[in-house]
Amino acid sequence: MKFDRIDRHILELMQRDARISNLELAEQVGLSPTPCSRRVKRLEQSGLIQGHVTLLNQSRLGLKLTAYIGISMDRHTPDRFDAFEQEVCSYPEVMECSVVTGQSADYLLKAVVADMEYYERFLLGKLTRIPGVTGVHSSFELRRVMQRTALPLDHINGTES
Repeated sequence: MKFDRIDRHILELMQRDARISNLELAEQVGLSPTPCSRRVKRLEQSGLIQGHVTLLNQSRLGLKLTAYIGISMDRHTPDRFDAFEQEVCSYPEVMECSVVTGQSADYLLKAVVADMEYYERFLLGKLTRIPGVTGVHSSFELRRVMQRTALPLDHINGTES
């Protein structure tokens, strides 16, 4: 798919505010509404725009604890990993799950919960009960310095991607 500076600008603006109207988006990128709408539709159909979300205030929802959890598995087999991933993806507390290298863990999870009591129930009642989990190492966020949801787009300068 080919990108140009207008596509990049559309993506930057939509990452900042997914609720921006097509009219306002068109004005800001220097297009009329119909061509702007077509570009957005093309970006969506290409899979580049995966969806539109509403970001909630974690703290105001009473979700005061963020945990980064390293998970070690007993066997490194596709069936063991598939079963773990299927199970952990069903937990609403898990915000991210990645297979990692360079650590003693096989997986790194980011989980958000109300408090330490809830975390203990989550850890002992869910995570450690998944077949194959042999180790769990938890670190807790003391203070979030910054959080970003927008991906960097500086590498896109009107080239194919």
